[in-house]
Amino acid sequence: MATVLTDTGRAQSVSKWNSGLATTYIGWGTGAGTAGVTDTTLFTEVTAERGASTQTIVTTTVTNDTLQNIATLTSVSGATITNAGLFDASSTGNLWMKGDFTGVVLAAGDKIQFTLKIKQT
Repeated sequence: MATVLTDTGRAQSVSKWNSGLATTYIGWGTGAGTAGVTDTTLFTEVTAERGASTQTIVTTTVTNDTLQNIATLTSVSGATITNAGLFDASSTGNLWMKGDFTGVVLAAGDKIQFTLKIKQT
């Protein structure tokens, strides 16, 4: 017996996520580490610099299979940013997704635009 999540099921799941996460926030951190599925925080989050994201439903593979969040964050002081994540609150809250990357060195006033996508597969 085969069991699959249909294309319509994927689109409906993403739609439910979109309506359930009325406002999302992207934060960034300066610590080292490798993102893992049990993580609940960023590595050394810069807590004062979380920003509200613009959330949309987009198509990656099949129609409406991806929830996309975009936010531009501005560095208050110089830092090397090494990880970012999507939260359901402007402070604390639940971490929905997280990514780590090679450090990006910022001076005060520098900006990074993050595009975080959750794809239903």
